[in-house]
Amino acid sequence: MFLVYVSVLDRYASCLPVYEKMCRKFQYRIWAFLESEKGIDWRKEDIAMRVLYNSDLLREDLHGKLIQYVNARVLLGNQLIDDHIWVRNGKIISAASVFYDERREADIQIDCQGKILCPGFIDIQLNGAFGVDFSSIGFSKADFSNGVQKVRKGLLAFGVTSFLPTIITSTAESYNKILPLIKRCPGSPEGAAILGVHVEGPFISQQKRGCHPIECVRDFGENYKKEIAKTYGSLENISMVTIAPEKEHALDAIKYFKEEGIICSLGHSSACWEEGVRGVQAGALSITHLFNAMQSYHHRDPGLIGLLTTKFKEKTHPLFYGIIADGIHTHDSALRIAHQTLPEGLVLVTDAIAALGLGDGIHKLGQQKIIVTGYEALLDGTQTPAGSVASMPFCIRHFVQAARCSLQDALNAATLKPATLLGITDTKGVLKIGADADLVLLDDDVTVFATFIGGQLAYFLTNC
Repeated sequence: MFLVYVSVLDRYASCLPVYEKMCRKFQYRIWAFLESEKGIDWRKEDIAMRVLYNSDLLREDLHGKLIQYVNARVLLGNQLIDDHIWVRNGKIISAASVFYDERREADIQIDCQGKILCPGFIDIQLNGAFGVDFSSIGFSKADFSNGVQKVRKGLLAFGVTSFLPTIITSTAESYNKILPLIKRCPGSPEGAAILGVHVEGPFISQQKRGCHPIECVRDFGENYKKEIAKTYGSLENISMVTIAPEKEHALDAIKYFKEEGIICSLGHSSACWEEGVRGVQAGALSITHLFNAMQSYHHRDPGLIGLLTTKFKEKTHPLFYGIIADGIHTHDSALRIAHQTLPEGLVLVTDAIAALGLGDGIHKLGQQKIIVTGYEALLDGTQTPAGSVASMPFCIRHFVQAARCSLQDALNAATLKPATLLGITDTKGVLKIGADADLVLLDDDVTVFATFIGGQLAYFLTNC
């Protein structure tokens, strides 16, 4: 007897026309009975080794092995479906190909014990964690590299498999020293992937700088390309930049960054609605931490917030916007308003600082002193929020409660949506054939039980 699993992924990929007729319930089994002289032959060839998701075996090099994740609720689109995922050489592969071409069982079946299996989380705004601040210049190159690696490894416990290290408004000296040290790198069992750097400044509004140091805020000037080069040095490691669109020559800069393949996000801005519209028309794709460090919504001038209701004829995708759902930065009512207004553009970000993963006390963000109490981080001596200390699972959990949305919606806001903004949905943020097998196993309370990078176990919860 051969038990053949046909995955929903194959239906979505339209691998075989017959699937469209037979997969109406998203799953089916084909039983092939081999008759023998004694009737039905129940023999089964190539029986898979079945292990739990936290087996030490999964920490070994699995290159070339055919792996099947079974007994899981798989996030596909906006549904959680009882299904399975096939993986080989770090990529998700077609179940149909395994059956029809290879006619074999998996080498290893991973029992997910009925938990949710979804793509690894992607955090596009992370200032630091575990005592490491990406904007700090008081380090040796070796110490900084070790710090980056510490963050990469630690994020796996939060289900984050890819992220953008974020540098706040800093001096040109700081940017020129730090940026060359944060290179893009793929994920591995030793740490999350770095997808490039998010430079949050320094071309921002002085009035809406938040906790960013005022002395480091810069203008573009007439020769904006020269000023950009002077400020950042090489653009090679930059994936995203936050800009205030109302600044002189900002629109030219946005067009230039777009030509260089860098995503522009509007934020830390005093822009009126019209200035925001012009920023999007110039090529900006997103808004940085919506509601924070921008003009408040007014019925005669909604500012950047009003862009959520604006239709841009030339855009083939929604305007994206990051939002911090930590219960501190953004009121639950504001989270609901944003989600109900433009759910397809919502991207959950942590905006976490070096205090993430640590306790209360005094911490650093660039050259600024930050006081952390519980989940609240404030600029020393003020009531100004200074980043978050909430993890991505915490933000997902809080967002479900605050926005009154489905868990699937919240998970997509931490996976599919950021991947779409970054233009990497061929490999990240999705569970489809050809995508990287960066996976998170969690329960309905968003407790992370295991994280896989390229199908290999990178983290598992030890006290479960």
